[in-house]
Amino acid sequence: MPTRLLLGNEALAQGALDAGLSAAYAYPGTPSTEITEYILRSHEVRRGDVVASWTANEKTALEAALGASYAGVRAMASMKHVGLNVAADPFVNSAIAGANGGLIIVVADDPSMHSSQNEQDSRFYLDLSLMPCIEPADQQEAYDAPAYAFELSERLRIPIMIRLTTRLSHSRGTITTGEARHQNPFSLPDDPRRYILLPLIARQSYARLVERQPDFIRESEASPFNQWIDGPDRSLGILATGIAAGYVLDVTDGACQHPILKIGQYPIPNTLLERLATSCDRILVVEEGFPYVESKLRGAPARTTPAIHGRLTGHLPRIGELTPQAVADALDLGSLPTPAASSTPAPRPPALCPGCPHADTCHALTEVLGARPEGGVVFSDIGCYTLGALPPYNAIDTCVEMGASITMAKGAAAAGLHPAIALIGDSTFTHSGMTGLIDCVNEEANVTIVIVDNLTIAMTGGQPSSAENRLATICAGLGVVRDHVRVIEPHPRNHEANVAVLREEIDYAGPSVIIAQRECIQTARRRARKTSVEGEESE
Repeated sequence: MPTRLLLGNEALAQGALDAGLSAAYAYPGTPSTEITEYILRSHEVRRGDVVASWTANEKTALEAALGASYAGVRAMASMKHVGLNVAADPFVNSAIAGANGGLIIVVADDPSMHSSQNEQDSRFYLDLSLMPCIEPADQQEAYDAPAYAFELSERLRIPIMIRLTTRLSHSRGTITTGEARHQNPFSLPDDPRRYILLPLIARQSYARLVERQPDFIRESEASPFNQWIDGPDRSLGILATGIAAGYVLDVTDGACQHPILKIGQYPIPNTLLERLATSCDRILVVEEGFPYVESKLRGAPARTTPAIHGRLTGHLPRIGELTPQAVADALDLGSLPTPAASSTPAPRPPALCPGCPHADTCHALTEVLGARPEGGVVFSDIGCYTLGALPPYNAIDTCVEMGASITMAKGAAAAGLHPAIALIGDSTFTHSGMTGLIDCVNEEANVTIVIVDNLTIAMTGGQPSSAENRLATICAGLGVVRDHVRVIEPHPRNHEANVAVLREEIDYAGPSVIIAQRECIQTARRRARKTSVEGEESE
């Protein structure tokens, strides 16, 4: 069996391919993007054996995977933690409808907000959906998880969530691969009516889901992802989830003197938990993300025997990623060796790339608004252009979540703000901005929407945009007056003309759209290099 060095995301993707994956869908979002990128590069996809694609958003990704599962094949949807908010409707309801072919939903959380706007912990969705979950502790477990989860999904007839976090997704480790499994054949569900969630059927399905919770717990008790590691010193017991177990073993050199309960499958294994609680004087809960297990273990009111320590008590930091030093401090192990200061690179804050078309759009916006006595507000969105909030641009005023720019501008305009400008990217527009534009049209909102179209999903590495070269048609189709759907090229040579267009549309009393279209400077460079290489090879 070959050994490979892979990112955690890549290990999971390879594990899914080897486990008989037939269909994979995703919307790119750090730290989950590499999962689907790896699958798209695979031999299985190039041969046409596996269907894989980027989708308009996370909701459509999960719905497509659910449809593939309905047809009996093994399917996977991947997303980051805030993407699960977008997919929450099919996520929760898929647990009630169930799975036919194995269905796994991979969610990558981002503690410390390396590339996100919150630290949300996706495990709380388990309480809403009553769905089982696997949380790998290392790259090998990330590889093993899909095969185990697919089998569990098909046996229990329920989707399985796999939770990753940034540090596991983006660190490399050696894995040992196994033999590849054949794909499932096409096979419709025995009871297709369970997918019709009319209230009568849904109530029955939900009751069965609740009744099966003890079965899910028993699966967790016997899971290879949950493990009791004994230790002689019972003055303290350690409960560690996912990658946090690796931190504990690292700082104790793999020889911890305290018992460790490693949890990598949910629901929480009650028998193992009771063993820890009854045999140790204190319990330290070490988990990446929110104090999810800790809060359940503490109870309400908080139990005092044994004492529970963790993020809620200050023994571990309440926010941000875990670090080996934080775990060592919680175990009273003192300071760990640190690298010399000279080996630590100086921090480099993010910035728009030199030559980025978004910079030209920001310059035009600031000139237009700076010349207006009443000013104006630019409601922005999630993407590279969010960096327009920083000097030297200082061009945007808000950034809350995907798609919020248009509807926030609409609400502010209704309250009397003018001009109210929405700045949104091409991919974000198709992800969750189109519905906001429909609202603007229906309400005849006095907003100006600037779609910065760099012809790619640039922030996550240059994936294809869902509506490339069709944005003007879409906006007109949604009801924007065609004369007020304007296309400009953001470039220094066009600055004055672009400023004029912005002024005209801001003065228009109704919803208007300006599409600032120019290719991302990075994808243009990659395309030029590829063209040059292909030209040399053809000579």
